[in-house]
Amino acid sequence: MSDYPTLRKNPSRQVCETIIKRILMTEVLEKGSNQQFRQASDFMNYFESLYPASESLTKQVQRAVKSMNMPKDARGYFIINKSHEQLEQEEHLRYLLQNSSASLHALEEYETLFLKVSPHLCSYLMDRIQNSITFQNKYITMLESSDGILFYTDNKITLSTLLESLINSY
Repeated sequence: MSDYPTLRKNPSRQVCETIIKRILMTEVLEKGSNQQFRQASDFMNYFESLYPASESLTKQVQRAVKSMNMPKDARGYFIINKSHEQLEQEEHLRYLLQNSSASLHALEEYETLFLKVSPHLCSYLMDRIQNSITFQNKYITMLESSDGILFYTDNKITLSTLLESLINSY
């Protein structure tokens, strides 16, 4: 018996999976997304450059792809870096965001104003401000903090004047 390990004619399923992951990660890193691999046969050129072409090699690659259970994008290409669950969650989030007229705003564009208030009244006061006709369109958002309310606004002077008038009125 020889001290040398016996060479396999074909890679194991686990080796195929590792190679497939490496191929897909390289594709994503180079092109931003998988634009080439939709099915097991798309990997065969690579495997046949490393191993002798055979029906058993094809079956081993097919088993590896099936075992990996990779999701596919809308065009049918494998997605290596997301699970089926992640894609379902993203699809649900996409639906919610698109149907809620969501838009992204950088807060650097807005000014901040801090209203120091008693912590035990903060939540109630925020609710009253949020439902106030007077405060409509005076702030972008408000956040509760440990000592008060932080406002983001596109018109700090107007919001400040309004709050001051309410604080200092008789």
